[in-house]
Amino acid sequence: MDIQFLGAAREVTGSCFLIRVGNQRVLVDCGLIQGAPEDEERNREPFPFDPSQIDAVVLTHAHLDHSGRLPLLVKAGYQGPIHTHRASRDLCRIMLKDAGNINEREAEAVNRKRRRRHLEPVEPLYTVKDAQEAIRRFRAEDYGVIRKILPGVHMRLRDAGHILGSAIAELWLEENCIERKLVFSGDLGHRDAPILRNTEQVEEADLIVLETTYGDRLHRSWEATWAEMAEIMQGAKGDGGNIMIPTFAVGRTQDLLYAFTKYYEDWGVGDWQLFLDSPMAIEATSVYRRHEEVYNAEASRLSAGNGGHMFDLPNLELTRTTRQSMGINELHGSALIMAGSGMCSGGRIKHHLKHNLWREEAHLVFVGFQARGTLGRELVDGAREVAIWGEPVEVGATVHTVGGFSAHADSDGLLSWLRGFEGHPTVALVHGEDHPMDAFARRVRDERGGEEGILRPEPAERLDLHRL
Repeated sequence: MDIQFLGAAREVTGSCFLIRVGNQRVLVDCGLIQGAPEDEERNREPFPFDPSQIDAVVLTHAHLDHSGRLPLLVKAGYQGPIHTHRASRDLCRIMLKDAGNINEREAEAVNRKRRRRHLEPVEPLYTVKDAQEAIRRFRAEDYGVIRKILPGVHMRLRDAGHILGSAIAELWLEENCIERKLVFSGDLGHRDAPILRNTEQVEEADLIVLETTYGDRLHRSWEATWAEMAEIMQGAKGDGGNIMIPTFAVGRTQDLLYAFTKYYEDWGVGDWQLFLDSPMAIEATSVYRRHEEVYNAEASRLSAGNGGHMFDLPNLELTRTTRQSMGINELHGSALIMAGSGMCSGGRIKHHLKHNLWREEAHLVFVGFQARGTLGRELVDGAREVAIWGEPVEVGATVHTVGGFSAHADSDGLLSWLRGFEGHPTVALVHGEDHPMDAFARRVRDERGGEEGILRPEPAERLDLHRL
């Protein structure tokens, strides 16, 4: 009985953990490695196990750094079920197909250049068809239900409060009369966040696999975050420029729409032309509409009191087509543009940056984490010139980082959740860069009075669960 840390070990993306119990093999998450091109190229490497020998997959949530390699897994021979919350299944139907479509288009662009040089074509990482094959293997689950998924393996999903359908995965393992309970945090949510309920507390575990994305920092209060957004919008209105917000299609987009509805009058939202310029974000928002059963009480009240739904803003335009998106670039003031990708690594936001980033009256607002090696990280770190499709673009716009919007728990939130466990279970810290992870490890050490039971696994490290 053991666990092997095959992804998100000493890094933020690529979540993947392999559990061996008796003759069974369970994979928790199978996420894309994201960031710099050399990092993303690792997604093409063969899995360090035989996918056909995996018996079950448990998926904590739909973000691609947790779900994005599932089509590769199925393509490589996996034939079992993928257990996840029903809202995560619905989101993955959108996100994995979109990823397959992007892969196909990127491969075609590369191959056009390769043909001119008489080079062999490259294959897309995976295709839309591959994504559809993976989606067929999904099994929808509800929060709070204990289910036997394999001989000697029971599972329960609890609400993680991170994005729609996000889950903490509890796994009970039994082998030769030895029992162990593992708890995978997935990504834990930011307390009192828009729309979703707070993270559920789990009380018992032998091993906790805990994310540490923001293990070294504290988020601003929601009150301060709302005040900052109001100030940005007021300042941008005075400057006469556009506001660009790189948004993740799932989670951050819906949080922004919630906030624009709640503070429509206070922020002067009606003075702006709002554009949701992301077909995937538009589809994801429709999934959020269908799953009001997981809303918190305030979001339910806001939807009921908005004459339809909290996402129905009178000045919001959903720009599905390329032509509609291009039309936004004719506007040089009073346009608030929400477009993907959230890290500016692709998508329509790059077109808007090309048309607006050099303008001194423009404002660029980051409301999410920016991984190393991305264009978004360059801008957050203060670059005065960046390359967009190989063309240098000066940064004249005012760049804002509104950290309080994070969908992740901060250091206090992580520690508070960890304190809720009885005793001091062994904790393996994952899903974080070195500094945040090490800083959080120090906090746990100070809390517990020593290093015992605090692990920071290296990539591919294996832990014998009998020793817990």
